[in-house]
Amino acid sequence: MHIHLLQHSADHDPARLTDWLSSMGHSYSVFHLYAGELTPRPAESDALIILDGPEAFLNEPPAWFKAENKLINRYLDGQKPLLGIGLGALWVAQALDAVVAPGTYPERGWHTVSLAPESPFDLPEQFEAFMWHRHVFSLPESALPLGGSPAAPLQGFSWDSGRVIGLLCHLEVTLASVTQLLGDSESSGTTTTPAGQRFIQEDSQILEDTARFHQLAPLLDRVMMQWLKAF
Repeated sequence: MHIHLLQHSADHDPARLTDWLSSMGHSYSVFHLYAGELTPRPAESDALIILDGPEAFLNEPPAWFKAENKLINRYLDGQKPLLGIGLGALWVAQALDAVVAPGTYPERGWHTVSLAPESPFDLPEQFEAFMWHRHVFSLPESALPLGGSPAAPLQGFSWDSGRVIGLLCHLEVTLASVTQLLGDSESSGTTTTPAGQRFIQEDSQILEDTARFHQLAPLLDRVMMQWLKAF
């Protein structure tokens, strides 16, 4: 398969995704939309991954978002696999007419996700994932939930029998990608109120146990294999 990945900022790269695709024999192209590259055509790939990006784009969409949103809707209306992560998941949920809005608490760092009883995802009943978001989404119509964390009851969804997946949490990050993300102080979207800091970890807490990044690899593998197994 040839898979397109849409990247929205230099600080939100594909991380482990490209290594996984290569290891499984898939080819891929990364489109750096923030750097002026054009949005690809649907016919040019077998699947599409919408990567994370600055949540400020939700309020002030960049000039290229119109073309990207059209592409997302083309994939939703078609038969090809679509995966959204972080901002990408928020945009996919929005295209499915789900509510996208600021959550009660922002999440930043490592937090535990508990699978929903009806979750179709091939993941442990509880697992730790990396979080980097302020906004959340409601469950799109006809979608099944992944599960949730204490700060975000819905961390992901599966739609159209798993052909379309949205993940608010991050299983693809590596030590290098998170270190780069932490270096961009404008990306955190943190709040200054004590209550708002409840689920926000300091940089030192995020980086103190590097084994966490390696433990994400088999979780990502499960999700990706399940996503592409029928194609």
